[in-house]
Amino acid sequence: MNPTKLLMISTDRKIFEEDSAVRARMIEYGKLFGETHIIVFAKNNRQPTTDNRRLSDNTFVYSTNSLSKFFYIFDAVRIGKSVIENCKPARPAGGLKIENFLITTQDPFECGLVGWRLARKFKIPLELQIHTDIGSPYFTSLKLGWRLATLNFLRFQSARFLLPRADKIRVVSVRIKNYLISRFKIAEAKIEIRPIKIDEAKIQRAVVSPENDLRKKYYQFDFIALAAGRLEPEKNFALAIDVWRAVIKKFPRAGLIIVGAGSLEKNLKLFAQGGPRKARQDNVVFEPWTENLASYYKTADVFLNTSFYEGYGMTLAEAVVADCPVISSDVGVIDEIYRSGKKAAICSVGDKNCFVAEINRLFK
Repeated sequence: MNPTKLLMISTDRKIFEEDSAVRARMIEYGKLFGETHIIVFAKNNRQPTTDNRRLSDNTFVYSTNSLSKFFYIFDAVRIGKSVIENCKPARPAGGLKIENFLITTQDPFECGLVGWRLARKFKIPLELQIHTDIGSPYFTSLKLGWRLATLNFLRFQSARFLLPRADKIRVVSVRIKNYLISRFKIAEAKIEIRPIKIDEAKIQRAVVSPENDLRKKYYQFDFIALAAGRLEPEKNFALAIDVWRAVIKKFPRAGLIIVGAGSLEKNLKLFAQGGPRKARQDNVVFEPWTENLASYYKTADVFLNTSFYEGYGMTLAEAVVADCPVISSDVGVIDEIYRSGKKAAICSVGDKNCFVAEINRLFK
């Protein structure tokens, strides 16, 4: 076993959920190291109990247990110091580096600041991960709304400061790697492409049950498009709904199934109901988020991704594994999917007419 001890800084609270894919993935990831300690930004109602703080024999999770999100960074640094100082071997005298220890952070933003502070104090190697496309012109666009645009602007400045100071950078796509080399002049040898791991065999083996067969659940539709993800500004589900308004003018028995949850859920449902053809509002159906989308991919006619930007696009990759055609804005790994010869079409970000044309082509 690798004797290295890993300290990870994360924002993914799904790790606290017993049966979540994230938790399972972290347990598997922890097997690569002697010990893995994961600090998660969370408010004080997400503090794990003593019993479930240990995910496995060598993998542990800690909530920052913060009173407010404004204390996430401070609390994570405090916990990180305690974890490092309590891990063996103890910190050597004379300020030497602690051997066999690595810090990795989920992003080069708030998590990155925590990692950089700890790495600097204890002289530990720092790896920064990038899971989103900070090079997209839409990352700081006001089309996201002024709150997210402002937050992303500050995050971009954080990334610009931290990335040159990292010992290693992990990215999830060629798109992000190329941007770091051209924009920040990061040495190519310093960057590693590690896509998000997808259980391809599980998706391919998945048996379609009647309750998860979109064609049987929504028998009123002759054609079904699937869209899935967080209902947040950067995913641009409003464009998918707008595209569908145009589609059903020509194909009134076409349905769009949106699977997801997020802060825009209520607004998107209102938007879907307020179209120019009120009688067609039932052509857009919302379902709650589920991590088991294999049956949906296999029974949809097409998967739509209308995001402003993506670092990777896990649902895109999963849809391709399930042999579902995809139509996506030019984000994440869609270019790699297209070049591999898979059933995929690419539209410019926000290009409604392109999406409508590609869907019409599928009908034909």
